[in-house]
Amino acid sequence: MLDKLREFRNFALTKRYVGPLAILVVLVIVLAIIVPENNFLRMGNIRNLLSFGPEFGIIVLGAGMLMIAGEFDLSVGSVLAFSAMIFTFLYNGGVHPFPALIITMGVGAGIGFINGIITVKARILSFVATLGAMWAWRGLTLLITGGDQIPIDPSLYPGFTIAMTGELFGFFPMQAVWFIILAFVLSFVLHRHKYGNWVYSTGSNSQAARSMCINTGMVRITSFMIVSTLVGFAAVMQLIRVSSFSSRVGTEWELKVIAAAVVGGTSLLGGRGSMPGVFMGALVIIIIENALNVGRLPYEWTYTVYGLIIMLSALLDLYIEKRKLKFT
Repeated sequence: MLDKLREFRNFALTKRYVGPLAILVVLVIVLAIIVPENNFLRMGNIRNLLSFGPEFGIIVLGAGMLMIAGEFDLSVGSVLAFSAMIFTFLYNGGVHPFPALIITMGVGAGIGFINGIITVKARILSFVATLGAMWAWRGLTLLITGGDQIPIDPSLYPGFTIAMTGELFGFFPMQAVWFIILAFVLSFVLHRHKYGNWVYSTGSNSQAARSMCINTGMVRITSFMIVSTLVGFAAVMQLIRVSSFSSRVGTEWELKVIAAAVVGGTSLLGGRGSMPGVFMGALVIIIIENALNVGRLPYEWTYTVYGLIIMLSALLDLYIEKRKLKFT
């Protein structure tokens, strides 16, 4: 029995997603108990959670990989609004939604490329570069649209609408399906492909990575592009669901995305983290926001809860790292 416990301890210390998984399990149990009238576990609420949450979670997946590479992107919320604007103009202009989606994701990739070039070539901290990009893309969106809401009609292309926001087997939202698929793809890239090794090496020690002939600049720029491409995809998904463009969409998502990655065990210093952990960190933030809405608590509570969860995650991560050093 003692040997089994030691094996489980060693497993827990070597897997960075164990901490986020523990937080997720405890959170669900607590919410199931304290939310009035068992509203948190109602089928309708679970369906809403699986429909709305993945739009945020998909962005977190890319941001987590970027943070492992040692960089940040504070522009994701503004790029979300700008990408949604691009798709709205294309869609309402008569462009079929599938090529419009590709163009929108391409625009996102281009913005990520710009962020990466400014960070890598100009040697400006990504925090500063993307902070500027956050204001620039939001301002440009407001200037072009005048801050107006622009409706679209998803019923014009029912096949595309079903693919983006339909329900698998009549219950499971396609948004959650895409979230899971993208999590598996990025998990394979990060943990099973040589590019993932480059990401970890770049984030942990870029100078050592360059000495091993790893093009760290390319890795960082590509990571920026991955984030913004996923933002473009999430923007279209959200736009089809709500049937209307708003220039204010994605406001305050920047820090929530970083918070989700941190909760998932991703280091702010780079070089540490895992895609399963990032996935569960995104779920933690999604569930917290959903529970606060279901529990009808004032929105101001979200800031307090996010802060406590982030501090708890940081302490748990620190504890795991210390125990790992002790038993290795």
